[in-house]
Amino acid sequence: MAKHKHIIHLSDVPVDRIKAPEGSVFSGSRQRVGAHIGAQKLGYSFFTVPPGKTAFPYHTHTGNEEMIYILAGDGMLRFGKEEIAVHSGTVIACPPGGEYPHQLINSGDQELKYLVASTMAYPDISEYPDSNKIGAYATSAGHPQTGFRALYVRDRNVNYYDGEEGEQVERVLKSARRSAKDTSAT
Repeated sequence: MAKHKHIIHLSDVPVDRIKAPEGSVFSGSRQRVGAHIGAQKLGYSFFTVPPGKTAFPYHTHTGNEEMIYILAGDGMLRFGKEEIAVHSGTVIACPPGGEYPHQLINSGDQELKYLVASTMAYPDISEYPDSNKIGAYATSAGHPQTGFRALYVRDRNVNYYDGEEGEQVERVLKSARRSAKDTSAT
């Protein structure tokens, strides 16, 4: 195959293990194709998930849309309040919005293999209905070392001014008064 920065063979894309807690229901691997060929507005990754596992928690996106194409295997798709059997050849649209939480679980006895293509618009907020968490993402998934990525438990609601005691405002005002006094003395 000819060498080109926007073309790659899947076998040349590194396989990343999903960093899930050992022994949990979360497992699998991902190949981030889009990140390796210079994709700008779309992310596309190939996933492999072992039987009885899922790659990610049940979640929604406020801004990004995902498309999943099942390449091999059988799974159960949690989609909103429904649980839908899916298999090789199934195409799934996961629009943004709180009414579309989704999770793909390998319910078969062989590896579940699928392609996910998604918009990569940031910032994005994700909700995790099973754990009552909110994720705030102001960087792409392909570059977690830059930008802002944080998860919060939703029940810890705080007032807009909580933790804002004003010490820095007082410091700035004191400094400004000192400067004004020094300027008027000259």
